[in-house]
Amino acid sequence: MLPGQKPTLTQDMVMKLMETSIQKANELNIAISVAVMDDGGNLKGFLRMDDASLMCMKIAQSKAYTAVGFGVPTSEWYPKIKDEPELLHGLVHVHDMVILSGGLPIYHDTHLIGSIGVSGGTGEQDILCAQTALNAFLVDL
Repeated sequence: MLPGQKPTLTQDMVMKLMETSIQKANELNIAISVAVMDDGGNLKGFLRMDDASLMCMKIAQSKAYTAVGFGVPTSEWYPKIKDEPELLHGLVHVHDMVILSGGLPIYHDTHLIGSIGVSGGTGEQDILCAQTALNAFLVDL
């Protein structure tokens, strides 16, 4: 990367993120959908495992969109808004905003460069698949 150049997600990075999350899902014996977005909320990669439900397709993308849109994991939303009725009932009606676990922002140093969203397991399993992929990604940076 040249000085002053902003880091970006490459095709190879996106593929590794998706493949690693799918490997973790196989270990957990669950079928997931995984979405990776760039820093502008544009879909860079998507995979739906055999037997993953149709609803998981949209949910994974919404998790990724929410994570990159705010730069925080989707799992952090409910604890922040659970005692704020206006936010709790309002934010969930914002297009593609979800407060379900499994969406993680992707940072390179201090730069938000994208996100990953996983859906198909429990919230904890979705986080585990996404975090495992993110950990493998960070090792390669």
